[in-house]
Amino acid sequence: MAISYVKALHIIFVVCWFSALFYMVRLFIYTTEAQSKDEVAKPILTQQLLLMQKKLWYIIGWPAMVGTFIFGLWLLFVNISYYLAQPWMWLKLIAVVFLALYHIECQRIYKQQTQGVFKRSSFKLRLFNELATLFLVAIVFLVVVKSSSGLVWGILGLFGFAGVLMLAVSIYKKRRAQDVAANIDSTTTNQTPPSIS
Repeated sequence: MAISYVKALHIIFVVCWFSALFYMVRLFIYTTEAQSKDEVAKPILTQQLLLMQKKLWYIIGWPAMVGTFIFGLWLLFVNISYYLAQPWMWLKLIAVVFLALYHIECQRIYKQQTQGVFKRSSFKLRLFNELATLFLVAIVFLVVVKSSSGLVWGILGLFGFAGVLMLAVSIYKKRRAQDVAANIDSTTTNQTPPSIS
């Protein structure tokens, strides 16, 4: 009975962790894009977005990661001989290690942005944002399917899913560039020519 509570808490912390990761990188994107705003909007947007980053990261992100590891390791040690004999569990643990490295990279980007350093473009951050989705898909399939043979198909599906995501981001980038160009064109054509007297 007690292990059910541990499992429930583990799942709750995992959901919170992924939510924080997804939203944090979106905030990185918005903060990066705020740097191209005019001199009035830029400092106001940047200050607000950095405050949102700080609250999200330290109130939800880090505690959720720590809770995920505490309750996840608890579940692992309850039946360690069974879990470590399963190939899918090793693959899940490897995926979780990569997810933790992703979290640490988010911490690095957060520190850079608080210091006014914006090394990655919003497009690169959008691609980076999709990595968390790939980790989520891999981990959930490994835990639910629990099959080495199904894992091959899962990995192939994961790469297919990654390809679709990258294509969608690329299409979004092109459409956005077209919209910006169209707005610039409409602005220049709507200006009234000077009258000749």
